[in-house]
Amino acid sequence: MIKNKKYEESIKLHKKHGGKLEVISKVPLKNKNDLSLAYTPGVAGVCEAIAKNPKLARELTIKKNTVAIVSDGSAILGLGNLGPLASIPVMEGKAAIFKNFGGVDAFPICVDTQDTEEIIKLVKQIAPVFGGINLEDISAPRCFEVEERLRRELDIPVMHDDQWGAATVGLSALINALKLAKIKKENVKVVVAGVGSAGVATGRLLHAYGITNTIFCDSKGIINKKRTDLTKEKKELLKGSTLKERTGTLADALIDMDVFIGLSKPGTLTEEMIKSMGPKPILFTLANPTPEIMPEAAHKAGAFIVATGRSDYPNQINNSLVFPNAFKAMLDYQIPQFKNEIFTTIAVALANVVKKLNKENIIPSMFDKKAGIAVYKAVASLAKK
Repeated sequence: MIKNKKYEESIKLHKKHGGKLEVISKVPLKNKNDLSLAYTPGVAGVCEAIAKNPKLARELTIKKNTVAIVSDGSAILGLGNLGPLASIPVMEGKAAIFKNFGGVDAFPICVDTQDTEEIIKLVKQIAPVFGGINLEDISAPRCFEVEERLRRELDIPVMHDDQWGAATVGLSALINALKLAKIKKENVKVVVAGVGSAGVATGRLLHAYGITNTIFCDSKGIINKKRTDLTKEKKELLKGSTLKERTGTLADALIDMDVFIGLSKPGTLTEEMIKSMGPKPILFTLANPTPEIMPEAAHKAGAFIVATGRSDYPNQINNSLVFPNAFKAMLDYQIPQFKNEIFTTIAVALANVVKKLNKENIIPSMFDKKAGIAVYKAVASLAKK
């Protein structure tokens, strides 16, 4: 009932405002002189300057501080493939977060195609207007190729937030959880359940950070060399793990392991599985809106630390901690492309923001201004190097 009431309140909010965004001019248009400078004839000189030196577009136009939020609506939140129209409210929300927390102007681009090549072509065609591209709610495995190709073929930063936002905040929370559990990253043993967009990026960041005792599970069980149905991304994760291979189900994977990172669906994790883990089970149950196991049940089974994606429990792992200020720094310093080093550096910086570290406070709130500043400075430090 409470959840339905919240939905009703949200619908009323959106209906009242007709969405969450509007366009506001930065310059006054109160007289003929204003108009002559902002538009014709004065704007002709700006056009000619950019034509002679295309780099000036980053100084003289909205390209300086504007990101396109591109989605095909194929993987909206935990709702699934609802299409481009249904994705608009989410992309509007992302744009509002970009502006409120990072000062970045962002605009929803919800495309009526789920063809990989068409999406790539479309983004390349609109790229001249934007300083960066935030891919959003595009289902796996297409999202991997879309991001990979656009990063290679565009001269502006591209990030699929469902991958790297979730992975970066998750790594940051894990860094602090390991401090409390007194486990070194070289020794910690991690199971990742769910190898979609966020799961693949999480695995990549864990390995990049130096956490390589990893097991990955998808809907068919443990990923191992005996399986013949693995995608190239799953093969990459398997190659990056240094833990002795196992076979079987998620229950088999979790025996004597220290960390469970769930990016799958409700009910995946049971109390019996938690009891089979190591002495201080660290559980990131990130399925939304209902986690793999509810925190109350997890603690009852002996969990040492529990984090979710929800705001009504401690330790919320929220992508919004990363993308607004990460993009802001990328735009300000004109960094050409995102790399794993950027995300691991952000993760460490976010972890260090938490001063009063305890089992219910392993990650900063997205409303903590120090968190946004830390993300920005982390990216800026790499640019200065």
